[in-house]
Amino acid sequence: MPGRVIHFLRQGFPDRPAFDGGVSRALLEAAASGGGPETFRLFVPGRVLAFGSRDAARPAYPAAVAAARQEGFTPVERLAGGRAAVFHEHTLAFAWAIPDPEPRRSIRARFEELAALVIAALAPLGVDARLGEVPGEYCPGAFSVNARGRRKLMGVGQRLVAGAAHLGGVVVVNRADLVNRALHPVYRCLGYDWDPPATGSVAEEVPATVETVAEALTAALAARHRVVGSSLPAAVLDRAAALAAARPVPG
Repeated sequence: MPGRVIHFLRQGFPDRPAFDGGVSRALLEAAASGGGPETFRLFVPGRVLAFGSRDAARPAYPAAVAAARQEGFTPVERLAGGRAAVFHEHTLAFAWAIPDPEPRRSIRARFEELAALVIAALAPLGVDARLGEVPGEYCPGAFSVNARGRRKLMGVGQRLVAGAAHLGGVVVVNRADLVNRALHPVYRCLGYDWDPPATGSVAEEVPATVETVAEALTAALAARHRVVGSSLPAAVLDRAAALAAARPVPG
């Protein structure tokens, strides 16, 4: 079997966004401690608008948070990545916690691996999936995955801690309009330039559902690594609850 041993989880908590973020943080802590395994969590989120630290430093950040709530999206703090990003029930969120005693040495390699994984999953579905930033995309990044070089499908961010790294992001499977609906007032508050037509979805390229894309991503991961189905340990759930209580959603 090629690659590393990865514990694979499909558990998400769409109705508890703060707790869901706590789960990702708890898995990262476990990986960093030397006692937790490498984990890849793939799940369907609720309607969430995840703000980064750079967003929080903008003068109109409180107004942006209020705008997200008005559109029906719960504001949360991003564990990894840059500008505000949108999650909803027609997307797939991923959270990959990787033990690494020297996490700074492999930043680019981890980004490349994740992007290659997404491209390998989407290509068999018929998507002309490519690596790279699309002009005008929201939350721009060199390791975004796009369709035909024109519309962003996947965004990813990375967080480093002593002893581990976390890759987190989202694949928009359908309803790109929901992404733009939330971003219009939020990006206006934050003063970000972007081009809404650059926001895409897998279903706009080929017939696809959240589950078919999840299956394709799972198969692509299993082709590279030894994937072990797993569930969240009680200790992780307890730690996630404590972390969620300590980091309430912005308001």
